[in-house]
Amino acid sequence: MAIELKAYPDLCHGCGNCVVACPVNALRSPEIAGGKGPTEDVEVIMIVEDGVINIKNSDLCGKCGTCVESCPVDAIRLEESE
Repeated sequence: MAIELKAYPDLCHGCGNCVVACPVNALRSPEIAGGKGPTEDVEVIMIVEDGVINIKNSDLCGKCGTCVESCPVDAIRLEESE
């Protein structure tokens, strides 16, 4: 079984904690680490769109769990896939 990043938009409050906490996002777009979001078309793992989390490129995810730990409502998770 593999581990994959999953988002649950129905639980998401759109705070963006996961986006900012993600070390891969921070390396790919310094604006994200500052809480401003990507200002150009860069490949990041997840972003907040229309007030909810949206996973864009899960293949970039290193499965470190930082985003999961930063989410106050359990809207992003690392789960086993079949």
